[in-house]
Amino acid sequence: MTLVLGFNDYLVPAQQLAQCLALPFKLIARHHFPDGETKVTLPSELPEQVIICQTLNHPDGKLIELILAAQTARSLGVKHITLVAPYLCYMRQDIAFNQGEAVSQKIIGKLLSDYFDAVLTVDPHLHRIKHLSEAIPTDQALALHATTAMSDFIKSHLDDPIIIGPDEESLQWVTAIADRQRWQYSIANKQRFGDKNVEVTLADINLSKRNIVIVDDIASSGRTLEQTVKQLLPQQPLSISIMVTHAFFVDDAIERLNALNVTNIWSSDSVLHSTNAFSVIGILAQAAKAQQ
Repeated sequence: MTLVLGFNDYLVPAQQLAQCLALPFKLIARHHFPDGETKVTLPSELPEQVIICQTLNHPDGKLIELILAAQTARSLGVKHITLVAPYLCYMRQDIAFNQGEAVSQKIIGKLLSDYFDAVLTVDPHLHRIKHLSEAIPTDQALALHATTAMSDFIKSHLDDPIIIGPDEESLQWVTAIADRQRWQYSIANKQRFGDKNVEVTLADINLSKRNIVIVDDIASSGRTLEQTVKQLLPQQPLSISIMVTHAFFVDDAIERLNALNVTNIWSSDSVLHSTNAFSVIGILAQAAKAQQ
């Protein structure tokens, strides 16, 4: 028997994962001491295999909690631990751009491989590598994609949309979504001048009176999406929707997009957010089941 474990700040998706797998679920208890340290408490009796489900936005404290939980599980006799992390942190920095910079992808990837036998995630932000196992050195590191769920959701809500990618990195998601339904798509060109300063240029395509969906993997500051919407507006599309896998939308990002009359803002439940509209738990459950 396998047991699914989860934390209370990502409780419902973790319970849904257990339900999809037809497995029991138990909570990992947390206690925060006044000095900022955390105590985690696992069930005293565990099977030889467990799945820990925790998404890794706001990652620093969560990584400590995962290490404490995983090592405690080992001390209780667990032989195989799978981490299901719908959002996987620290994947962006894969090289040192300047001398002295930490290559966080390799460091955190090695850390996870030290404590977990398998890692499952969705749409990690990988630039220069093709396989998650290159970042997390284990044969059971698997990166899944939200594109099927995205495509099906869009089809149920919009008629014959055009899918727009805000930059070349979005090409893989845009083509997977559009090709599934034989929709038209286009990829914009983006130049980044800082964390919150970007310039987006659209390809020459007629978008007038069409339903437009801008697709990306992560929305952080929302500046790239904002600039893409501004480029779309002069063509007077019928509607503009935004769809992302991982929703952060920090500071006033949602307000800025709403001020541009964006029709819909949709995200997955990989990160809990008010824009959550579709789930990636089902595809994670399928992958976890295949590994059992």
